[in-house]
Amino acid sequence: MIPPSIPPPHPDPHPPAAFAPPPGACDAHCHVFGPAHRFGFAPGRTYTPPDAGVEQLEALHERMGLSRAVLVQASCHGTDNSAMVDALQRAPGRYGGVAMIDESCEDSEIDRLHDAGVRGARFNFVRHLGGGDLGALERTTRRVAPRGWHMVVHLDAADLAEFSSVLLGLPCPFIVDHMARVPAAGGIDQAPFAALLKLMEHERAWVKISGAERLTDGGRPPYDDVAPLARALIAEAGDRVLWGTDWPHPNVGHMPDDGDLVDLLATFAPDEEDRNRILVHNPERLYDFS
Repeated sequence: MIPPSIPPPHPDPHPPAAFAPPPGACDAHCHVFGPAHRFGFAPGRTYTPPDAGVEQLEALHERMGLSRAVLVQASCHGTDNSAMVDALQRAPGRYGGVAMIDESCEDSEIDRLHDAGVRGARFNFVRHLGGGDLGALERTTRRVAPRGWHMVVHLDAADLAEFSSVLLGLPCPFIVDHMARVPAAGGIDQAPFAALLKLMEHERAWVKISGAERLTDGGRPPYDDVAPLARALIAEAGDRVLWGTDWPHPNVGHMPDDGDLVDLLATFAPDEEDRNRILVHNPERLYDFS
């Protein structure tokens, strides 16, 4: 078995101290990896994670006070969504899913994913993770949109302006992961962030105010420089903002404490009503939580 090439998540994250997440609070961006002896990783992947299965994720969410989650397929598992589907089937009505599929995926498999709780398809355009195909994004969207799915795009900040016209042409909602990976050091006036704010003027555009540990200058807490970006997005489109931990944090320069990330949401959204929208009401519009 190939050893992991990235570190495991924080072994002992602290419970939130800044606020108590409300009932129904959702971690709208997290992953399950393996266990590798049951769910192998994709050939040609750019990293090999340690096992971080659904039992560990459940323990994290219990400590953080989060009762729902959206499990997002990551590139290390490629288009084999088995680990994610297995986790969904353990908690029907509590977990939603976002799959990665390619054009060889048959309609019967898309139906199986839908029945398991998948409501979105993810496309990864980040260069260091292998990039992607805009044409495939458009073709796949035409197949899954009639099922009520949305699209999730993971891209580099520099590419957002180029991708915007394609995203706005999609016939369904789309979500931009991790604030489009805009570096916090550039502030809210930098061109990629201006392009993101412009994109958020459109009713089908959603964004995740996640990944602070990726965006902050230097990669370490307290991540204060990310707050102006998140606040601007909430001010622009607070009813289309999601938040997630990104657990177990693949390919980060410094492993965050998930308790710090939950607490950070109180800095992003000091108003309780805004937090409740982000944590509860907004994810309920996209995922079938019972």
